[in-house]
Amino acid sequence: MVDFFNGTFSHFVGVALFLMMLPALWRVWIGPTAIDRILGVNVIGTKTAVLLVIIGSIFKQVEMFVDFALAYALLNFIGSIAASRFLHKMPASAGKLNREEETK
Repeated sequence: MVDFFNGTFSHFVGVALFLMMLPALWRVWIGPTAIDRILGVNVIGTKTAVLLVIIGSIFKQVEMFVDFALAYALLNFIGSIAASRFLHKMPASAGKLNREEETK
């Protein structure tokens, strides 16, 4: 029973979490606003922290990887707060891209 959680199941969950990152990556790439991009990066960072714990369970080093995951989640949270505060002080049109300028 223990090998089940350290083997196939952990791999399946890791791949499923990675595949769930793809829509968030699409949101980061497409936008349309900076807030959408920040939320997409935050979702990717949260899933990455969970993936670190799953990788730790696969390698039977959960204690070490939990420390890494907590540090990564804290940096992700602080980065999101900093970006949000920065955008809060910017004008409303600062986060939008002008598609005409992008094609030049």
